[in-house]
Amino acid sequence: MLTALTNSKHIAGAKQLRKAILAGSVERVYLAKDAEDRVTSPLEELCRQTGTLISWIPSMKELGAACGIEVGTACAGILK
Repeated sequence: MLTALTNSKHIAGAKQLRKAILAGSVERVYLAKDAEDRVTSPLEELCRQTGTLISWIPSMKELGAACGIEVGTACAGILK
């Protein structure tokens, strides 16, 4: 599932992801299950409102690695 994220143009981080979702630039959002709800819940709701696909990933570390960064991330998205 994360292969698509690794091999595509993507963004990571809640603020950038929120802006991209609102602009209609995101194909799929990835959220880490171990991230704080205060970060993932608003993004989950925004995705539901905009019809953006969501995939849940077990850990922030795994999601960060798929994005090619050395730290974990709570969220990431594939750009259209």
